[in-house]
Amino acid sequence: MSEFVSPGSGYAVVEREPAEVMGRNLKMASKLWASATAFFFFAFLYAYFYLRAVDKRSVFRPKHIDPSMTLGTLVMLAVVAGAVVVRLGLADHRAGRQGSCRTKETGALVLLLAALVLQVIEWSSLGFGPTDGPYASVFIGWTGMQFLFLIGVTYWVETTVAMSMRYRGERAAAAENASGDAERAAPDIEDPLSLLGPELDAASFYAAFVAGLVVLAWVVLYLV
Repeated sequence: MSEFVSPGSGYAVVEREPAEVMGRNLKMASKLWASATAFFFFAFLYAYFYLRAVDKRSVFRPKHIDPSMTLGTLVMLAVVAGAVVVRLGLADHRAGRQGSCRTKETGALVLLLAALVLQVIEWSSLGFGPTDGPYASVFIGWTGMQFLFLIGVTYWVETTVAMSMRYRGERAAAAENASGDAERAAPDIEDPLSLLGPELDAASFYAAFVAGLVVLAWVVLYLV
């Protein structure tokens, strides 16, 4: 276990996992969570094609059940762009460009928030509800659960932004103490920002996975 002294935390020493161990754990957890998410949304995919296949009286999607292609496309593009920007922020972090990383992660957060707002706007403009046929039911259920998962991704990205800003000052203070008094600087204290890399890596993977699911939903619900 490495040790990290957190000024003002009320604890002299806080034990934690080394960054490389934390990274492996987070990466594995994000993959397991992605697998669970895939199985969850498979239910909506199956429902869509099953109900469409058994529709013998043309009631699956009446003509008036027509969600906005423009708003649906904007939601999809905002989520995909947010996932791409998160990945670019991870690349900046690995290259040591922390200022650029913070800027990109903040931009990704804005894009994901925009996707959530656009989804709410689309719902408010719908001329149908979940009881207006099989397609309407699948559409509302699929986009509704997708909205909840997007909230989770947005929150995760927000925590990486907060972590980056929080540890920025601690990193500078640690560097100043180490240069001023070598004996007081513990050799096993890790750079606080080393914890950001594993978090960004896992968040980037899951954000890209959710973006793929959003693209799939867009294709099925708007194009098929």
